[in-house]
Amino acid sequence: MIQFISNNLAPIMFAGLILFMLVGFPVAFSLGACGLFFGFVGIQLGVLPEELLQALPLRIFGIMQNDTLLAIPFFTLMGLILERSGMAEDLLDTIGQLFGPVRGGLAFAVIFVGALLAATTGVVAASVISMGLISLPIMLRYGYDRRVASGVIAASGTLAQIIPPSLVLIVMADQLGRSVGDMYKGAFIPGFVLTLIYAGYVALVSIFKPEAAPALPLEARTIPEEPAHAGRQSIVTGLGLVIFGVVLFYFLIWVVSEILQLAGAIAGELPTNLHWAASVVLSPIAFGYRLLGSARLATGRSPRMNTLGVMGTGAAIGYGFFELYTRLDPKMPSDNGAIWAAFSAIIILYVAALINRAGKLGVLANITQQVIIVLVPPLALIFLVLGTIFVGIATPTEGGAMGATGALILALAKRRLSLGLLKQAMDTTAKLSSFVVFILLGARVFSLTFYGVNGHTWVEHMLTSLPGGQIGFLIVVNLFVFVLAFFLDFFELAFIIVPLLGPAAEKLGIDLIWFGVILGVNMQTSFMHPPFGFALFYLRSVAPISEFIDRVTGKKTAPVTTGQIYMGAIPFVIIQLIMVALVVLIPSMVMVYKSGGVHLDQKQIDQQFQQIAPAPGGDEPPPLKF
Repeated sequence: MIQFISNNLAPIMFAGLILFMLVGFPVAFSLGACGLFFGFVGIQLGVLPEELLQALPLRIFGIMQNDTLLAIPFFTLMGLILERSGMAEDLLDTIGQLFGPVRGGLAFAVIFVGALLAATTGVVAASVISMGLISLPIMLRYGYDRRVASGVIAASGTLAQIIPPSLVLIVMADQLGRSVGDMYKGAFIPGFVLTLIYAGYVALVSIFKPEAAPALPLEARTIPEEPAHAGRQSIVTGLGLVIFGVVLFYFLIWVVSEILQLAGAIAGELPTNLHWAASVVLSPIAFGYRLLGSARLATGRSPRMNTLGVMGTGAAIGYGFFELYTRLDPKMPSDNGAIWAAFSAIIILYVAALINRAGKLGVLANITQQVIIVLVPPLALIFLVLGTIFVGIATPTEGGAMGATGALILALAKRRLSLGLLKQAMDTTAKLSSFVVFILLGARVFSLTFYGVNGHTWVEHMLTSLPGGQIGFLIVVNLFVFVLAFFLDFFELAFIIVPLLGPAAEKLGIDLIWFGVILGVNMQTSFMHPPFGFALFYLRSVAPISEFIDRVTGKKTAPVTTGQIYMGAIPFVIIQLIMVALVVLIPSMVMVYKSGGVHLDQKQIDQQFQQIAPAPGGDEPPPLKF
């Protein structure tokens, strides 16, 4: 029996950890207790040297010296300051008014604002609770299906998990030994695509089940829509819509090209120039339709078309700055030029909106002006934080410090920064940071013993011997993580499971940034499915549990049941699993993080090796010429 335990201490230790957590013991202390207990058992059995546990203080001090982890309290403080200073409320109110006349408009607004909050807060709890408090009563007031409303709010809040500056991406990069900046770059497009898929689902619901997602009634649209100068707005709208049509056209071509290239990769038989043929067919259709739409809709009586037109104008200004920056500095990477160009464009639009309001010029519709003034400050903060990280000016820790400072400045500018708000935000930041660090300390104790008994080798051998190579490994690992997400929080998964999976993935030749983003999207489901979906718990804490009187309409309103919240989450869990499959099938979505790095052309390398290879029958390769 003793011999069996000695030979199988690693799997016994892993099973013991699972048993500890199933009992309900706190995860951080389960990890630490399990590591210490089996460490002493291993020493008594002669499997581990007595000196092993002397390395424990060094591992704990190593956590304290890890500068990367400082980004967690910085980004948490930034998000809490912004959320409690009323930014989320302003965004939801304004974007809700913008999309109000559209069926499902409030749901679209929640998704859009959820993505913005994710890019500024990085904290799921802050996003879900703020949107639940602000938008859920309005959605219930105007007849939204409770399952649709609760599902949209909970799912949009979880975007903070995958859209930078996500806290879990910081932990994921640290555990996989990769750059946080690269992890942020790799997760950017998947987060954006996931947001679009959420919006697509809401669009389908509004089409096939319109009563579940109605438009806002006229009395609920509080921003005046009648323009003061129809002629001036018509010019801006018409020109902007033409520009928007060009941008839309190129985006459509890019989407078709990616789909056809993916189909070609799967089928292996599609002609390589097929996407160019599709572009030729789509060009006159997309561009002509937008021109006709501009002539028909730019009448000066469509404020939402004015907003769309101004966005098109902003895209044109951004492209102009991109050309300017890249010509002034030819060595500038295209990604850096695009970031600075977009930042310049939104600042110009913001200044234009302020001038339009101060001078009462009437060039912008009221809703357009309000959208720009409310939207630009958080966007500028996003560029300040993520832009400086992406272009290499700041590390994630420095970016987080700038973000927290920027959030304090924004709250002060809105005259909403008080001592009580600051105290609440710092208190919550300290609690969350302590929670993360305690789990990490427990994980370090557990991993010290687990690695000492060669548990990592056991896990690596078990995973690398799976049939199917990389794809088989990814399928099994994602199923494993999905099941564990029913019982473990994403921090716990990141600290316990990811360090065991990373070496096996690297040995199979899997890019660890790609692997980390796949796991990040998968772990996002841990917030959404029962029994421990934390986003569902957050929403449950602010959703009405009994019948109440609506303060605006004065009517009795039915509560939101826990079953409705769970049922509303199911479609979005399925969407997240679809997104996992898309990231696996289209790794180019993540590999853009390499765009500024050094690339090697394998064909050229093979040709050079062939040139220096020995001739048939020869013993020596030809001499190299320098």
